[in-house]
Amino acid sequence: MDIQAKLKDLPRSPGVYMMKGTNNEIIYIGKAKDLAVRIGSYFKETGDERYAARFLSSKTADIECIVTANEKEALLLEDTLIKRHKPKYNISLKDSKTYVSIKVTVHERFPRIFITRKITHDGSRYFGPYPSAQAVRETVKFLRGIFPLCVCSDHAWKAMTRPCLDYQMGLCPAPAVGLINEADYRKIVDNAIMFLEGKNRALVKGLRSDMKAAAHLLDFEQAVKIRDRLSAIEHMLEGQSVVTHRPVDRDVFAVEGHEAILAVHALFIRDGRLTGNAGFIFENNAAQCPEALSSFITQFYKHERHIPDEVILPFMLDDMETMAEWLGEQKGRKVSFLAPERGERTRLLALAKENALEGLRKKVSSLSASQDALAALQKRLRLTNNLRRIEAYDISNISGAHTVGAMAVFLDGQPLKDAYRLFKIRGVAGQDDYAHISEMLTRRFKAQDAKERPHLILIDGGKGQLNVALAVLSELGVNGIAVAAIAKDKEGVDLRRKGERVFLPNVKDPVLLKEGSAPDLLLRRIRDEVHRFAISYNRRLRSKAIGSILDSVPGIGARKRKALFDRFGDLETIVGANEEELATVTGITKAMAVAIKSIKRTS
Repeated sequence: MDIQAKLKDLPRSPGVYMMKGTNNEIIYIGKAKDLAVRIGSYFKETGDERYAARFLSSKTADIECIVTANEKEALLLEDTLIKRHKPKYNISLKDSKTYVSIKVTVHERFPRIFITRKITHDGSRYFGPYPSAQAVRETVKFLRGIFPLCVCSDHAWKAMTRPCLDYQMGLCPAPAVGLINEADYRKIVDNAIMFLEGKNRALVKGLRSDMKAAAHLLDFEQAVKIRDRLSAIEHMLEGQSVVTHRPVDRDVFAVEGHEAILAVHALFIRDGRLTGNAGFIFENNAAQCPEALSSFITQFYKHERHIPDEVILPFMLDDMETMAEWLGEQKGRKVSFLAPERGERTRLLALAKENALEGLRKKVSSLSASQDALAALQKRLRLTNNLRRIEAYDISNISGAHTVGAMAVFLDGQPLKDAYRLFKIRGVAGQDDYAHISEMLTRRFKAQDAKERPHLILIDGGKGQLNVALAVLSELGVNGIAVAAIAKDKEGVDLRRKGERVFLPNVKDPVLLKEGSAPDLLLRRIRDEVHRFAISYNRRLRSKAIGSILDSVPGIGARKRKALFDRFGDLETIVGANEEELATVTGITKAMAVAIKSIKRTS
């Protein structure tokens, strides 16, 4: 494909372009209001953006364009295509795997609040995303202490005859047993949402009004509750920085890049106060900073997020007007996109930029340390391969049952979780690690998608496991891959304190890595990660297998099994409950409860 010839025929229209590699795979997707100008910029000497432009142009073998009616269509189509094709060099805000959100099911009669990693268009309100799950858990705990909200589903309510423990702790007003009506509960929900949106001035004003009204009606118990909520909120507000005296909602974004690494930092200002911030790191990015930031913002606001009055950016974007129009339609009123050059907004941008630079510095430093550790490991093991991609394998079973295999992948010393793979061992029964490893590796390297080859295969085990791996690769004709086995212990003595022992082909004694050295810590981290991955899969299979036993109890089908899980949450809690508690679930008789307890004793 003659790229230069294709560049001459590109349309001068808005649309989406897809850059393809030598195997016709889509490597990058972008949008533009003028396709010819945008695509052409990647094949020119462009000064500040030369890394991104040169990198993508060197990888591109073909270009495909989709013309759209306007820029807004291009904006939405780009996001859809990125999610569908997952191009290697695009940034991707992976809510479902990386970031957590707070979900309020406002479409339900009695809305619930909980933490989720999955965003769906189900009518709920989502707040986030947040990089720290721990911080979100603390936020929800604090919020429920002020505004008690339910976390149980409607199905669980049907089995309740008395208030749950959350009610006793003041975390739920017990709508399931009728201790609060729908209107009063909805008021709590509305206040909680105002808190999550950062509308604290309006929230405090409303609560004060409610407190006075309750006192006027001589409902002193309610007035005290509201007073305590006010006190908690005002105490929290004391710890928030006032960045403007204007009661305005702003999201401030800064972006910094270093070669293929991109750092985005966001500040969230609600009602004039800095209420939170979040940092995002993207690796393997090949977009120019303005284009990458545009794609990030589209993904960030794609789902039902809180949309501020102003979005502050470090520079102008080609599609700022289009994004402002799109978000304004979602919000129901005007949203301003600004790239200020002076005033208080520039001070906020400077703060966001400082945080973005710090996040970028830490990531670059971490990658540099990983590269140094890989180089030291390669030298210590006397390997010729550069060890950029390492695949680690482990087997897990419990007394020979539910045997599973796991593959964890590390790229440049960092986990590449999208490439992880699980194997349910099918061909071998019982405890036979050698046979299990043979089946796992055979399936891995006979697979149709086995194009990505590792530079090093790391097997959990000793010489026996190493020889099995070598035999499988030889039989399949797979060459050019280094293989090593990492041993945990010998004769019951844990030798990890003396450093990891690594077995290599045609080497009699294992290589002993110095404890605490960079290669030792790297291999230990990889070994522990694949072991964790294998164990977690084994537990899921075991739980599923035991859970299916519930179906063998006479009278328990899919509906009653679901009711049990809705009531108790998980299998462990179900089998740990006593017969009286089990019998409180709708449809579960005393005889069924006895049978469930019998399963626990015999499983």
